[in-house]
Amino acid sequence: MGVELVTFGCRLNLVESETIERQSLAAGLSEIAVINTCAVTAEAVRQAGQAIRRLARERPERPIVVTGCAAQIEPARFAAMPEVTRVLGNAEKLDPARWRTLASSNSLRAGPSADVTSKIVVGDIMQARDASPQRTQALGLHTRGFLQVQNGCDHRCTFCVIPLGRGNARSADVAEVIVQARRLVAEGASEIVLTGVDLTSYGRERSDGPTLGALVGAILAALPELKRLRLSSLDAVEVDDDLRDLIADEPRLMPHLHLSLQSGDDLVLKRMKRRHSRADAISFCKELRALRPDIAFGADLIAGFPTEDEAMFARTLALIEECGLSYVHGFPFSPRPGTPAARMPQVAGGEIKERAARLREAAEAAHGRHLSARIGRPLSVLTERGDTGRAEDFTLVRFGHSVAPGQILGVTSHARSGKSLLAA
Repeated sequence: MGVELVTFGCRLNLVESETIERQSLAAGLSEIAVINTCAVTAEAVRQAGQAIRRLARERPERPIVVTGCAAQIEPARFAAMPEVTRVLGNAEKLDPARWRTLASSNSLRAGPSADVTSKIVVGDIMQARDASPQRTQALGLHTRGFLQVQNGCDHRCTFCVIPLGRGNARSADVAEVIVQARRLVAEGASEIVLTGVDLTSYGRERSDGPTLGALVGAILAALPELKRLRLSSLDAVEVDDDLRDLIADEPRLMPHLHLSLQSGDDLVLKRMKRRHSRADAISFCKELRALRPDIAFGADLIAGFPTEDEAMFARTLALIEECGLSYVHGFPFSPRPGTPAARMPQVAGGEIKERAARLREAAEAAHGRHLSARIGRPLSVLTERGDTGRAEDFTLVRFGHSVAPGQILGVTSHARSGKSLLAA
């Protein structure tokens, strides 16, 4: 049957799940289920619990291993579940020796232990130093290759538990990244996506470290055969000059940036301990659009952060248009235990829900404007499985017929269909 993986959360978890699968299979653990959890919201943790119980009902004899950020932060919570056999920390899940030990000891096949403590294999993530680049298998589960180049975060935003799950910032070596990128291209990847917990902090934990711009430049120089390089979520105030120059001048670097903005109100941003102001966000988008007119921006925005009033939320809604955002991930605020924001005066749950709904409505309208503006324009599309593909600015395009994955096709759209364009 193989390893069954259930992955929650970010692209980083997506990449690491493939590493887990390769390592567990190599160790001989072919009959297990692994839940790779997310801790960003309480809902994500709740869904992980649901998935564990579902897997146990479907095949009660199969061992279940729980890992990821929620497992790192709350290992006892998952170890207390009778369905769970082992809980692995975020560092341990990427260690091949851990999987070999589990396989050789035959402990997983013995069924869940009654001793909660014995189930937990979770170290101090703040002591983690390894940042070896992890990658997906090109043209395996995905039509683009994902490459993790950074892990951890040195910032302490008041709403965020991720540093508790991921540890301090650490960056992969440039040469090692290029080796993995070359393997992805050799496997058929036309596009590589660089990922990290705090991608724009790449190299900054060392005084002489390379910047993200330097890394991107090195990848493109070393791999002239790589057709497209894409970046995952960025912090606008950390974008370095080399990266700005590449965005402006390098056609192989995709014109699509997803920004960690979180709010459009300066007081809320201050209480979040963000490092940018509203004006910084607007200025950044204006500057980058002048450098690369075809660029599209996405952003994460939170509705109902503690102390947020209606005027503050209105400034967040207005930011969508003022920054010209095309892709908005809107989240209702979820207090996470152990964070300063959880101890701040909370917005009523009904108000949070109502604001989140308005945020989603504004996001849908913004994406609709983005799509309408691209009707009739030529698009370069990387095909995915089925009948879809992604343009350079990440616009979803539907062909109306099956296409082979991994091709780059020139098309012109003639109409909108929901959240996508229809290719002519």
